[in-house]
Amino acid sequence: MNKKGFTLKNENGSLWNWICRKVISLAIGSIILIAFCMWLRFYIDNLWHEYLMPDAVRTELAKLVKNPEQNISLFHAIIDRWYGVDYWKPVMRITDWLILAVLVLIVTPAIFMLTLRTARPLSEQISALANAAKYVSQGRFGAKVSIPEQLPLELRSLSENFNGMSMQLERYDNELKKSHVAMAHELRSPLTAAMGRLQGIIDGVFEPNETQLKMVMQQLNELNRLVEDLHFLKLADAGQLNLNIVPVSLNEIVREKVAWVAPSADKVGITITHTQNLIINGMADPYRIGQVFLILMDNALHYAAEGRVLNISYESSHDSVSVVFSDKGPAVPDELLEDIFTPFVREEVSRSRHSGGSGLGLSIARAICKAQGGSLTVKKNKNGGLAFKVSLNKH
Repeated sequence: MNKKGFTLKNENGSLWNWICRKVISLAIGSIILIAFCMWLRFYIDNLWHEYLMPDAVRTELAKLVKNPEQNISLFHAIIDRWYGVDYWKPVMRITDWLILAVLVLIVTPAIFMLTLRTARPLSEQISALANAAKYVSQGRFGAKVSIPEQLPLELRSLSENFNGMSMQLERYDNELKKSHVAMAHELRSPLTAAMGRLQGIIDGVFEPNETQLKMVMQQLNELNRLVEDLHFLKLADAGQLNLNIVPVSLNEIVREKVAWVAPSADKVGITITHTQNLIINGMADPYRIGQVFLILMDNALHYAAEGRVLNISYESSHDSVSVVFSDKGPAVPDELLEDIFTPFVREEVSRSRHSGGSGLGLSIARAICKAQGGSLTVKKNKNGGLAFKVSLNKH
């Protein structure tokens, strides 16, 4: 099974085996055809001579063929009379050579045409791949090729992997375009607000007092935080995050972050429940994993407050440990569930914009988990809401 989930059957074998089977079958077929034609030539010639014989001679020859020693002289006399004295010469006659030459001239083009016909699917598929690759190189992502079942395994695998790659590039390209548009909007909003406020101060619309300057500073801080978040994601994508991964007590970090967000939780009416008397250890960067927990808690406080509860539980296996944040707020459609980790996805679709509104919170959380060799996944709860699972290695 390949990366895109395609299942490859092996009934056609590898490309080398496929070519060998085709070539050997054509070679054997040509030899059998020529041999059959030569046999047919002698068989028809023999029938013709027997047809010319009187019935009595034909009957006598049939007896002598089974046992020539009964009357060897009569046997040779019949052969010489009706087949010719050259019939028994152990050399090929000119007629035989001509027949063989004609057969070769007929069979060779036939074999040539069959070979071309056999190779045609390979040529067509490779040409289709070349054309599709040309479209992809020109930025026309999403180009695909058909995959005939009779092709060898390697060529079908190449075609299916090319289709998967092309679709992946198309998806990345669409996401990149959307991300650029959203990024421009997010960067422009605080920048426009700050510039408008400063222009108002310059024009005398606003007094240049501390309150006005603090409003400008607030927008600039928002812009700076957004730029830092983007920079963080790029570092994570490039594998350049500086992490101090050590054994940590995850439940202790959860307890600290719960105490930190408790006033905000009380303000919006959310009760945070979690087991405090457990010892849950895992390998993580204490600061960064705490950042992940805060993002998930903030996300619940801002977009699952109507559920009134955020339950934090733990799961453990032989190699990994997980912290699950489960709320009872509004969920999202199944087809959009994974989109909540996409940067700048709107809050009404994904609930992903935590306090501050950068729309990068869950993207950063997943990037941190991935950089630590773990994962961040989400699923819908049976009774409503979402459950985010942070999984980390134990050792």
